Amino acid sequence: MKIRTVLTALSIALAGSVFAQTSSPTMPRVDQREAKQQARIDQGVASGQLNQKEATRLENGQARVNQAEANAKADGKVTRREKHKLDHMQDKQSRHIKRQKHDQQKAG
Repeated sequence: MKIRTVLTALSIALAGSVFAQTSSPTMPRVDQREAKQQARIDQGVASGQLNQKEATRLENGQARVNQAEANAKADGKVTRREKHKLDHMQDKQSRHIKRQKHDQQKAG
């Protein structure tokens, strides 16, 4: 169990450094929200509120948001519609994190 926690912490630290490298001054709110949501997932794993399967599923959702952000930035300009889509995706991910952290499943 402790090995999983350590491995999860290491993967999160690595992911955090990747997020820091890809952050954009034009979208600081999106980047800040991504970091906060990742921290919520990390805290859920550390406290046992999230099991490994739930954490993996949530991290995959965060990766989809990151990919959508990269696609939006690809042409050098993020439109209002793209920002709205990213906000919507992050809202949805936030709800998923909350539901998973507060369900009856616990890390074994």
